[in-house]
Amino acid sequence: MKKITNLFFYLFTSVLSGVLLFLAFPDYDFHLFAWIALVPFLLTIRGRKAWQAFLIGGFTGLIFFVGMATWILKSPDVTKGAGILFYFYSSFYFSLFALFLSLILRKRLPLLAAASPLWVAFEYLRCNVSFLSLPWALLGHSQYSNLPLIQMASFTGVYGVSFFVILANAAIADLLTHWRDKRAHRLAPSPSGLKHSPYYRGLLVFTLILVLWVPGWVSLHQHPYGKTLSVAVVQGNFPQGVKWNREYREKIISRYENLTEEVSKWSPHLIVWPEAATPGLVLMDITLFQRMVSMVRRINTYFIIGSAEYPKFDNVLAKKKKSGNTVLFFGPEGKIIGQYIKIRLVPFGEYVPLEHVIQWPEFVVAKGTNSHIAGTEYKIFGLRGTSFGTLICWETIFPDLPRRFVNEGAEFLINVSNEAWFGKNCFPYQFLSISVFRAVENRINLVRATNTGVSCFIDPYGRVTDRVTNGGEDIFVAGTARKEISISPPGTFYTRYGDVFAYGCVAFSIGLMVWSLFGKKSLDRN
Repeated sequence: MKKITNLFFYLFTSVLSGVLLFLAFPDYDFHLFAWIALVPFLLTIRGRKAWQAFLIGGFTGLIFFVGMATWILKSPDVTKGAGILFYFYSSFYFSLFALFLSLILRKRLPLLAAASPLWVAFEYLRCNVSFLSLPWALLGHSQYSNLPLIQMASFTGVYGVSFFVILANAAIADLLTHWRDKRAHRLAPSPSGLKHSPYYRGLLVFTLILVLWVPGWVSLHQHPYGKTLSVAVVQGNFPQGVKWNREYREKIISRYENLTEEVSKWSPHLIVWPEAATPGLVLMDITLFQRMVSMVRRINTYFIIGSAEYPKFDNVLAKKKKSGNTVLFFGPEGKIIGQYIKIRLVPFGEYVPLEHVIQWPEFVVAKGTNSHIAGTEYKIFGLRGTSFGTLICWETIFPDLPRRFVNEGAEFLINVSNEAWFGKNCFPYQFLSISVFRAVENRINLVRATNTGVSCFIDPYGRVTDRVTNGGEDIFVAGTARKEISISPPGTFYTRYGDVFAYGCVAFSIGLMVWSLFGKKSLDRN
């Protein structure tokens, strides 16, 4: 009977933590839940056997990822098998975190000392595992609207925000453990002599978060300064099923042209179309190419246009005779000035990883999976004395790419995307929440132009200053938006030095793991 009771308790705490956690993310956006969501989970881990902790962590992660990413099974281009593997693979990192945390806690170390660096270490691992890298739904992303707090990302990246959210959860869990043990008269003598040390630790955590929040709040009263540039974005809003249908070709081109004519009355210096906006390969289709050139000349301004092309300006890639997910940079006279080919491709969507080594089953790789070629050059474009880089689709979720563009000289960034794949749900808002961090990390303007939304302007402090709307809706509507953006000198500590904070957490966590396995001295948890 006791085993059954324990099982239901473990299930309850896992479900509670998982649900509270996914409610902290878009499009629920109860971001305060993140500060308490993992308390039941952390309390349950203490005192469990390693295999029990592993299973509890995995189930908690599964509840979280299923609730947060229901959209993964709604895409016709993602097999059900691949979607289910996505859930279990992502949950595996929760399992690893719980497993190693349970081992470390055997030394009676407070959660406060172990949970945060260990969590960041496994978040960093999940973001950097070759083609399995997935920097999606990191704990810090839940705080994207907590603008004062996330200013620390200019030093630590999103990992710093995750660290302090876990720190708060751990402080609460330590305090609840202290109260429980005190009532049960199980308190062990404290080596420091501070019987109520969890109170002091909790106060220290609260003070530290406040200390970090206040300068962030002060910095929000600053505004970008410097030369200005007028940028417009066009959101065409076409379902994924019609984008490559020849019957819709004229409708697609006409809508983009009409929307462009509409926004051109504001005389923007640059107009941005989304990823794969053109219904064909501009450089290979002479009719489509001539139409694009004619429109650009008529509007008489610079254009960024998303397309899929053969790598015209790269002889090495061109010899491979594969197309690349591309943006084309047009000058006002209709000439293509440059081309950027997407560097970070979507595995099992734009290419098949290790296809010459592994025979992937059909339930993982959908039939007709694209075979794009990856670009190699961090292309910097320039106009009116200003330089910028472009990120295509999910490239914006990888913090190293924006950093590289800024270090190469980009003064603002453009992200073109097509988010019609997963239907009308929370996916675009989760994408937006991650994009906010890329702007803050590098103190740079980020302009997003997407097929179905959210197309918007994000300033260097993470504020969404304008977006495409129509009838009060910002996704799955057609429209335009224009913004005069101030180009401040970009770059931060994080831009220059990257994930040194995460490296420190990884190193500290390895030390804790080694100590937990081979150390002899125990510390009191209270």
